Amino acid sequence: MNKHARAHAVRPEIMVEDLMIPSDTVGISLHLRNKRPAALKTFSAERTILIMHGATYSSESLFDTPLCGLSFLDHLAGHGYDVFAVDVRGYGGSTRPPEMDAPPEASEPLVRTEVGVRDLASAVEYILKHRGITRLNLVAMSWGGSVAGAYTAANNDKVVKLALVAPLWLLKGPAPIDAGGRLGGYRNVPVLDFKERWLSAAPEAARSRLIPADGFERWANTSLATDPQGSSQAPPVMRAVNGPILDIREYWAAGKALYSASDIRVPVLLVHAEWDQDVPIASAQDFFLSLKHTPYRRWVEIGEGTHMVLLERNRMQAFDAISQFLGEDYS
Repeated sequence: MNKHARAHAVRPEIMVEDLMIPSDTVGISLHLRNKRPAALKTFSAERTILIMHGATYSSESLFDTPLCGLSFLDHLAGHGYDVFAVDVRGYGGSTRPPEMDAPPEASEPLVRTEVGVRDLASAVEYILKHRGITRLNLVAMSWGGSVAGAYTAANNDKVVKLALVAPLWLLKGPAPIDAGGRLGGYRNVPVLDFKERWLSAAPEAARSRLIPADGFERWANTSLATDPQGSSQAPPVMRAVNGPILDIREYWAAGKALYSASDIRVPVLLVHAEWDQDVPIASAQDFFLSLKHTPYRRWVEIGEGTHMVLLERNRMQAFDAISQFLGEDYS
């Protein structure tokens, strides 16, 4: 089942293992990266985490690009967690739908949110079985937040806690990620050109110090490396499926929720950053106030950060807020 597993130590105290696990679709495998303390021999629901990426970039790109020698996965594993990060189909190391071998206009938008929820469910079931546990913690960002939220709303019994970074929710108008026009199966993302849009969310005086030194280049190279076919073009691109964009257009930007936040019945942490233009603060507040049946909920607002706060100079504030939340016992 995971004959493609590869395990080694990234540093003496942390192990990394890359797995290819089956999805619910024949021919589609999902990439699952695991980092954990090398000394960890027994596993528990409370100390197990599954992380989910957003609409454009993979889990490795967002959560395992080391800045100043440390990635988000490294941070969590260093705090004693058995942490997994999944790529749904079409992203990162997971299988690309066959339609992605043809021009984008030859297919309809690929990998809609419902498919993302199914792939997340496949990863959850794999981890629960192989760790011998019945629940785990979910951490997710942006579109991944809507995937993890929808999954949790329907599977509260399998989730200990839910931590969401700028989760996609109701928007007042089009999303910045949606360029408009007809959507093909996927889009070609010129990753090296993203820095301007990233920095534009911050006030001009703060832009030069927003991203750690060499951080953008390191992140961009990691992102492009996840798609050898796209990055071999000139100029290099990374292909990203358009199903999430269509769902944003037809649901979130149209004022229609894809799931009911009031169905979430586990503790929830909402992490948001001051300069986030993709998920504005009004959207974050609407989501937070919609969590009507959680045992408890918390909102942490990070000053001087954008939608990409997990890769910015204030990222440790977000890292610490999440690890603290997951480590609490208020039962």
